[in-house]
Amino acid sequence: MTTLSDVAKEANVSKMTVSRVINHPEQVTPELRTMVEKAMEKLNYHPNSVAQALVNNRTNVVKFVTLEDVDTTEPYYMNLLFGFARGLNTKQYAMQLVTDPSQIEKGRADGYLITGARNEDYEIFDKLDKPFVLFGENHRGYDFVDSDNQLAEKMATQYALDRLYKHIIFIGIDLKEPFEYSREAGYINTLQQHRLIPQIYRVSNHSHEAQRVIREHFDEFKKDTCFVCASDRIAVGVVRELQSEGARIPDDFGVIGFDGVFLDQVSNPKLTTIKQPIFEMGEMLAKMLLQKIAQSGSPQSEIMLKPKLIRRQSTR
Repeated sequence: MTTLSDVAKEANVSKMTVSRVINHPEQVTPELRTMVEKAMEKLNYHPNSVAQALVNNRTNVVKFVTLEDVDTTEPYYMNLLFGFARGLNTKQYAMQLVTDPSQIEKGRADGYLITGARNEDYEIFDKLDKPFVLFGENHRGYDFVDSDNQLAEKMATQYALDRLYKHIIFIGIDLKEPFEYSREAGYINTLQQHRLIPQIYRVSNHSHEAQRVIREHFDEFKKDTCFVCASDRIAVGVVRELQSEGARIPDDFGVIGFDGVFLDQVSNPKLTTIKQPIFEMGEMLAKMLLQKIAQSGSPQSEIMLKPKLIRRQSTR
């Protein structure tokens, strides 16, 4: 069995340094921490997580808190959950799922991942006595991980223009939140660069609401129009109603979604979409939260991962 002494010898440091890297990583330099972690990985050394927790007065449990009413069996959240759980496994941490905001601080935990936060929720964060990170862009200075929302819709809008659609319409989510502002900004800025006038509709994030918009305004939409949508749910509704109106997709009308988790593939035709790296974001959130816990709540960073445009049958 590999011992602490073996790791110290491999890394050419003292046993005390190895112990600090394991129990108090904030007390050593990044270079030393990297050396010791590489030695641990090479020797397949895994610290006793129970002993570590006792030494640091920790539970080795974090809470995954969702502040919005979601079906956690939905592929979007399942991908995020699995990615987060995989990231926690690297440090032998367990996860507790919390869907009732009033239960956030009930029971013991070392920190929180918070998803679905809205403007009205921010006042509760400063009252939390444990480190936390957010899934989702914010402008309040809180540590977060998200897709680069502005870049994403810039990519979608530019792609629609490259496919020679003359009219680009954005159908956004009816929320006054940073991620939505960023998505709209990506669309608006790209059109303005081409001296085109933005046209925006906003609906709740449901396919039937998107259908309603298309149905009520269909006579106003000219051929050679592409709808850039803020979610795949909205895009599916757009496709469904365009088909009901007898429109030809993708020849006369194109549709681009956003998420790329499941709905894009079951849509008929399959959706061109902006695919978010959901699993990777979950892993990154776990890494950020565990590092913040290890560093006694020190601020981390704002991380935006690059999305990917997936071309399918809803655009020409």
